[in-house]
Amino acid sequence: MAGLGVVVLAVAAGAAVAAGRGGDDVPEHLAGTAADTATGGTRIPAADSADAGFARDMAVHHQQAVEMSLLVRDRTADDEVRLLAYDIAQTQANQRGMMLGWLDLWGLPKTAPGGAGPMAWMGDDAAGDGDGDGSEGGHAGGGGHEGHGGQDGAGTPGGPMPGMATDAELRRLGEAEGRAAEVLFLRLMTDHHEGGVIMAAACAERCAVPAERRLARGMVAAQRSELKLMADMLVERGARPRT
Repeated sequence: MAGLGVVVLAVAAGAAVAAGRGGDDVPEHLAGTAADTATGGTRIPAADSADAGFARDMAVHHQQAVEMSLLVRDRTADDEVRLLAYDIAQTQANQRGMMLGWLDLWGLPKTAPGGAGPMAWMGDDAAGDGDGDGSEGGHAGGGGHEGHGGQDGAGTPGGPMPGMATDAELRRLGEAEGRAAEVLFLRLMTDHHEGGVIMAAACAERCAVPAERRLARGMVAAQRSELKLMADMLVERGARPRT
């Protein structure tokens, strides 16, 4: 993990500079907004912009994915699950470092301004249904999962972020062993990825900083691919995603 931390810092420093640079790849409907204002060749999004909101919220969302991935690596000897967990932890830790680096570069707070809750930047997109996220059942955001991170208000501006596991679920994952830990991890991470796809797709549409939109599109593609992989892994273990 010490080595991973070095990678995160290095990627964050370089990516933050790259993300802040101006460019022509700005949606027409966002031209002239705060995100399109050049200051010394650097675009500075507003604190309440989609760019800042996505960076703040997805950094928190990614942190939990890293936590779950590290938990399961200590609870199973299965090489396939451990490799997936390592890939998720490494990728999302790096991306989290990039997003926090952008906020630092822009001089923006890591908490929403004015006490706004998570996903306020998403507007109507916060109620996304997860269509096309590459998983069976379309249960993005965990809505309807008893005791899951899809509590009342999830998927609405100011409510819990979609797909987040509860503290109780994290404790269960930390106590499970072997196949039970594998199945629980795959189910929790499926919910988590589906929620992440909703958020990243909203940034791909709403964010103005070119590098951030590219990152968001990459997240959508990668997490959809992992959703398919995790569905297959659950079938191999006689289980399926929660519905």
